[in-house]
Amino acid sequence: MIAWLLPENVEDVLPPRAWRMEDMRRALLDLFRGHGYQLVIPPLMEYVDSLLTGVGADLDLKTFKLVDQLSGRLMGVRADITPQVARIDAHLLATNAVNRLCYAGSVLHTQSAGFHRSREPIQIGAELYGEAGTEADLEILTLMLQGLAVCGVKTPQLDIGHVGVYRALAQEAGLSSEIEHQLFGALQAKDSSAVSVLTAGMQASLRDAFAALPQLYGDRSMLAEARMRLPQLASVQTALDTLETIDRSLCDVEVAYDLTELRGYGYHSGVVFAAYTGGRSHAIAQGGRYDEVGRVFGRARPATGFSMDLRELTIASSDTQ
Repeated sequence: MIAWLLPENVEDVLPPRAWRMEDMRRALLDLFRGHGYQLVIPPLMEYVDSLLTGVGADLDLKTFKLVDQLSGRLMGVRADITPQVARIDAHLLATNAVNRLCYAGSVLHTQSAGFHRSREPIQIGAELYGEAGTEADLEILTLMLQGLAVCGVKTPQLDIGHVGVYRALAQEAGLSSEIEHQLFGALQAKDSSAVSVLTAGMQASLRDAFAALPQLYGDRSMLAEARMRLPQLASVQTALDTLETIDRSLCDVEVAYDLTELRGYGYHSGVVFAAYTGGRSHAIAQGGRYDEVGRVFGRARPATGFSMDLRELTIASSDTQ
């Protein structure tokens, strides 16, 4: 008897889970359509020249590559749909001042993002292009929460940060790329000792600000504390203004704010957020603002959005029932 084995972290989806997944896909796309988001279906493969250009370069190690037998050029199987949607916004829908776009499809990763997690997520999400205000961030956050609700996740926990705070402090300190990278890692790990070593030569106000960042985590009261402990830099204050505006609109949601939440630092430019449920260690939905996403395609403009993995959503929704 031959055992037909699938690659590691690749699996079939069988009934009834496959039907639950399809029901979620339909419900989410109907929700997005009802809010004015238009469906796009990018190709599964593209030439790496466009697939991994600019912000997509962070996905290089995750991307399977192959040679196109027709042209001889190197192609990649998409590891994330968001850069493809940015290309569509910049080139194929460039005449629109504002684009609300949504998508659903499989992506493929060379390595799993975690133990027992699939290397073939089924990604679904929404992107809003051309709106710079906090209202756009709130629109996307609200749509994500509504999407989780229609999938059966009624009480998610939100983690929200803003990469603008760290960017402003790093720019003010004039950090070299090497030190900035090391300090970024130390802050992500909340390693206060490493932060202290890396900032030892800075002026006192910046040294104290970087030391404070790992401690600036918690409920909405943390935002007031951040006002007192961080320098009065315009970009820092603007970032905190944005978080306070969002907080006033999310009074019925469990929210934790974290100024070392720098997920996608090289990709995002403002608010970043992730949703968790049921004590799970990894996010079931995530997103944020990435205003520079279209620059490499010739149309840098405001952009914000979120994505979910339907495979993970079916598991998470079962856990909450």
